[in-house]
Amino acid sequence: MDNANVETHESSTSAAVAERAPSEAKRARVDSSNIDLLLDVAMRVTVELGRTRMKLAQILELQVGSVIELDRLAGDPVDILVNDHMVARGEVVVVEDKFGVRIIEMIASGGEKARA
Repeated sequence: MDNANVETHESSTSAAVAERAPSEAKRARVDSSNIDLLLDVAMRVTVELGRTRMKLAQILELQVGSVIELDRLAGDPVDILVNDHMVARGEVVVVEDKFGVRIIEMIASGGEKARA
């Protein structure tokens, strides 16, 4: 008797979900209009040259002219992060007396790499 109630409940739940699910055409229209809303959203882009770990005592000793050694070699690619998520790697370039980054590799969300 209890099994009959469970099966009936599952069947009615599946039917309710199927009725609420939008068609593929409607879903495509919704997705394209939503992406237009997101195009003007500002995001933080960070270029990371490298990292290091320091003890508080070492940080307190820093002064003008101090050099902080990073975990990367000169000429190594830099990481390009969008909202703290790595999306690409690049190389540092100079453009009209300002630093820039040329993208040399894109990082997909699943971790795959695509060369530029």
